Amino acid sequence: MAECKVSGWGWANRLFDIVVAGLLLILVLPILIVVWLAVRFRLGSPVLFLQQRPGLYGTPFTLYKFRTMTDACDANGKLLPDGERLTEFGRFLRSTSLDELPELFNVLKGEMSLVGPRPLLTEYLPYYTEREQCRHCVLPGITGLAQVNGRNQTPWDERLEMDVWYVENRSLLLDIRILLMTAGKVLRREGVASNTDDAETYLSQERQRTTPNR
Repeated sequence: MAECKVSGWGWANRLFDIVVAGLLLILVLPILIVVWLAVRFRLGSPVLFLQQRPGLYGTPFTLYKFRTMTDACDANGKLLPDGERLTEFGRFLRSTSLDELPELFNVLKGEMSLVGPRPLLTEYLPYYTEREQCRHCVLPGITGLAQVNGRNQTPWDERLEMDVWYVENRSLLLDIRILLMTAGKVLRREGVASNTDDAETYLSQERQRTTPNR
């Protein structure tokens, strides 16, 4: 892990996460129940999508999300491409960010923060520059600076640089500002791609092609 300049507000950050995430869970509990039942009825079990993602200092943790794809397979029993398994209902969950609500439990467990660099896939870890590795010097977030500044329309290099800038400049006021901007963007459904994994795959392929020894 690269040596990073981490700006932070210590125990107050964790207390803020616990209080706000706890209050949000109470407020959205009826929505959680409705979405849980809708996913169970329309997509089947399991209701939750569980995936290993890099957390603080790259340590893996299990990310919780509502599933948005079916288990449709081809004639050989192999899962169909993501785009073919993503239903209109799944697109709705993603465009409204309702699929992200279970991540509040990750926050309460101390695996994530409300605000921080979004946790990408673990296989991308070898392809970050030394500076970009600093994005893992804080807890990953449900939302972050990159998500309120263009979200999936912003090139990956710029998003990763915003992640590092956040690590170096984070504060209570900045986190509150990002949370308020996130709420506005979610309500307006701004900057939401139908399949973010496609963009992440592009990052991995691009880095493997241009910086094979990184």
